[in-house]
Amino acid sequence: MASPLTLPLKLQSMRRLALAATTLVILTILISSYKPRNPIHDSQLTPHASPLTTYGLPLSDTILFPGEKHFKNIQQLTFGGDNAEAYFSADSKWLIFQRTNPKEGINCDRMFIGKVPEKPGDKFEYRQISSGKGRTTCGFFTKDGKHIIYASTHLGADSCPPVPDRKKYGNKYIWPLYDTYDIFMADLDGKIVKQLTTSKGYDAEATLSPDGKKMIYTSDKDGDIDLYIMDLATGKEKRITSASARF
Repeated sequence: MASPLTLPLKLQSMRRLALAATTLVILTILISSYKPRNPIHDSQLTPHASPLTTYGLPLSDTILFPGEKHFKNIQQLTFGGDNAEAYFSADSKWLIFQRTNPKEGINCDRMFIGKVPEKPGDKFEYRQISSGKGRTTCGFFTKDGKHIIYASTHLGADSCPPVPDRKKYGNKYIWPLYDTYDIFMADLDGKIVKQLTTSKGYDAEATLSPDGKKMIYTSDKDGDIDLYIMDLATGKEKRITSASARF
């Protein structure tokens, strides 16, 4: 026979078990009856979409550095190959970037443009805008968004220029200054409408002024890499650096 002290303790334990069981049943009913407003099915996900749970809630963010405090809602836009040098259009609705992916037959950088996803998880769709000849780099939209500028080596050869053997330089990062690089302007169908530089040497890394009237770019046509500003309307330019340095 249980002692007067043991009986209340057993009753208290039984009550706790009953309460836990009741809580579990209630939670099970709530979870099974929950229907999200906008469920996202696997069939809606694409290779360029951010990973989402069944209920549209983001999974743990594996893109952000653990100590990062200034960024959130990061979405990866490109997958596979090398994708770099991305720049927004003036209205922030489009991106231009360069892409290399031998698996897709893209053996050196070509220019691509794509519309910025409007909502998290939306597919980032992009298309090639350069000709596929030579190597390209450093694209930029004009202010009106109707044209782009970029550097290309296609006048030197249709093939990709040789890549330096980095092993000879301690596997350090090397950016080759191909002397066949020139800067061109093209429409959004990829048709080149104007060649902006013609000098022998490396001409690349162009950016346009906020008013869209001037272009600043890098060139080694005077023996060292320096910065130049060109008036797009007249073609007149001015060298603005002269020190022996690397930018």
